[in-house]
Amino acid sequence: MSDSFSDFFEENTQWSDSNGDGFSALPPRPPRSRREMRRKRSERKRHRIVAAVVVVVVLALVGVAGFFGYRALRQWQANREAAQQQVIIEDYPGPGNGSVQFTVDSGSDWATVAQNLTEQDIIKSPEALTSIAGNSTLYPGTFSLQYQMKASDVLAVLSDQAQAGGFIEVRPGERVSDVIANAAQVTGLPESDFQSIIDGDGAGILPAEANGSFEGWLEPGSYNPSEGQSASDILTQMVNARIAKLDEMGVPTGEEREKIMIMASIAEAEVNSQEYYGKVTRVILNRIDIGMPLGMDTTVAYGLGITAAELTDAMLADDSNPYNTRIHQGLPPTPISNPGDNAIQAAMNPEQGDWLYFVTTNLQTGETKFAVTEDEFWKIRDEYKNNNPNAN
Repeated sequence: MSDSFSDFFEENTQWSDSNGDGFSALPPRPPRSRREMRRKRSERKRHRIVAAVVVVVVLALVGVAGFFGYRALRQWQANREAAQQQVIIEDYPGPGNGSVQFTVDSGSDWATVAQNLTEQDIIKSPEALTSIAGNSTLYPGTFSLQYQMKASDVLAVLSDQAQAGGFIEVRPGERVSDVIANAAQVTGLPESDFQSIIDGDGAGILPAEANGSFEGWLEPGSYNPSEGQSASDILTQMVNARIAKLDEMGVPTGEEREKIMIMASIAEAEVNSQEYYGKVTRVILNRIDIGMPLGMDTTVAYGLGITAAELTDAMLADDSNPYNTRIHQGLPPTPISNPGDNAIQAAMNPEQGDWLYFVTTNLQTGETKFAVTEDEFWKIRDEYKNNNPNAN
């Protein structure tokens, strides 16, 4: 009833204020019939339903359009990515043809090299190489390649140091004798040219703290000798690079610098692992502090120009060898190699500990254990023998 009552007044009530006194001059209209009121209500209800249906239909159409629009956009993106992927994997099938010499400059990256290879038609696209290079090592040097090679074949060559030519490589832990042999081979200069300088006092090339020895004073890295350079020019370049690096690293000058270089070279030769450099340096310092001989076989071997594996009991007992730290106390006269940055940093900042002994217990993994007492030493020595039954 309430709806009928409201509708009645809504549809039939009129207000007139034409005379300004609140009353109309005309008589009021008679009320509509209930049938007409019901018809009006039905019409309004239909209008509301139609409007609701229209809204639903419009929303549905918008949703359908959005769905198919999204699918079309996704398909477009997929096609675009597929096209890009096609460019990335664009590659020659190999194996290639002809021959070409390709030079990788020191400090180059894979992106630059890939672009240069593409321009010379050695690979089909830069992406063919950069997409597979990953963390592969890129060695400087001159490499023998072919035109239109498969990118993976080019990667195998450029990441193989043995195939690099034209550059002199100084590797961390390498002795001067190895460096000059390589330098002579690369440059074509007689090895005697280098050896005569090494055997001299290093005047005009070496710093005073080197005490006339080139060992330890050749900076590891790649050197691209230019035409006309002499042996003296090449060694000077290596020594200057070493001095600049030591200054950059904040290594103290004078006698302290030479001492650090000696300890770093021993640490690198003894364990050849960054993980243990700091501990080996501490062993060296602890032994010196208590007047105990260093007893490092690597120093004895260096003094004889051989490897530690070639030592005999007679050699270890030879006191004429100034590098025999089993007999002579303190540090050897010079470094025994050209140590790398990690070993030098460890020699400047040795780990804290009371260790006096260490043994590489596993020659395959390089695992090295450290001991404070002699009893502990013999235990890890036995472990070494058990792990390496064929070793001495």
